[in-house]
Amino acid sequence: MRAAVVGASGYAGGEILRLLLQHPHVEIGALTAASSAGTPLGAIHPNLTPLAGRVIEDTTAATVADHDVVFLALPHGHSAALVADVDADTIVIDCGADFRLEDGGQWEEFYDTTHAGHWPYGMPELALAGGGTQRDNLVGQQRIAVPGCYPTSVSLALAPALAHDLVAADDIVIVAASGTSGAGKSLKPHLLGAEVMGAMSPYGVGGAHRHTPEIEQNLSRAAGAPATISFTPTLAPMPRGILATCTARPADGATAEQVRAAYEKQYASEPFVHLLPEGQWPSTANVLGSNNVHVQVAVDEHAGRVIAIAAVDNLTKGTAGAAVQCLNIAAGWSETTGLPVAGVAP
Repeated sequence: MRAAVVGASGYAGGEILRLLLQHPHVEIGALTAASSAGTPLGAIHPNLTPLAGRVIEDTTAATVADHDVVFLALPHGHSAALVADVDADTIVIDCGADFRLEDGGQWEEFYDTTHAGHWPYGMPELALAGGGTQRDNLVGQQRIAVPGCYPTSVSLALAPALAHDLVAADDIVIVAASGTSGAGKSLKPHLLGAEVMGAMSPYGVGGAHRHTPEIEQNLSRAAGAPATISFTPTLAPMPRGILATCTARPADGATAEQVRAAYEKQYASEPFVHLLPEGQWPSTANVLGSNNVHVQVAVDEHAGRVIAIAAVDNLTKGTAGAAVQCLNIAAGWSETTGLPVAGVAP
């Protein structure tokens, strides 16, 4: 397939290109952006050596025409207008937020623009109430909405417990730390090295973060009932990675053994989601550059809480890796094709 990457100048676009360079079934076509059009890609992403001489083009429907797949790595609110002019037979995979939410009212509350609609949601491993996973809903699709990075870590940490009725869906607390790349590549004073080095800080406190409705949508699908979360994101002094610490009130009679067994069963055959051995805890360093999610669970009997912790690389499994994984499923290729299954260390 010939692939166009829209928003190639950003972190997500660059990560998509890094992964596609290793994909045996994809030829990289047009690379587009807005303000950086006319600039060689190597001036923006020097790490992408094989593509360094390629010149970024303007983002138009004509530029991405005649491609088999179009990856969108744009800020929220920008995907819908472009997609309207893309051929219906072209696979479009949106890494932005535009088509993730089913509830138009929630979209307008958190994003302040008109809701563009809802596409099949690109989290194959998401456990669903009543059995099965979201994977079955992605086969053969022409339009897919890639999850947000926080929702990826949180949903995969908690979904097995909810799908197996082991925790209460209305009593969930999440504190998650993200690297600075999650805020994008645009210059922002609070993301300067002098501001973030040696410091951690919360943001989007009190239910204000835009990923809140997406997380609740996912957890509600897993539980088969409305989920309510208290979500506090924090900014960590690292470029990449998310560590999500999630707790929930256990259902009556739920034991540590049952919780562990539910996760073992849910993720036993997943190529990218790994339940760690007991006593070993997730670290962002161990998933760096990979499409993996590391998960661990425990029961705090003293406080009466189930604890689920997940680590992901926000740019790989949290964005670009999920996009390529969804393309593999939609196209009928092996799900792991072209995706890194081991992290980079040290």
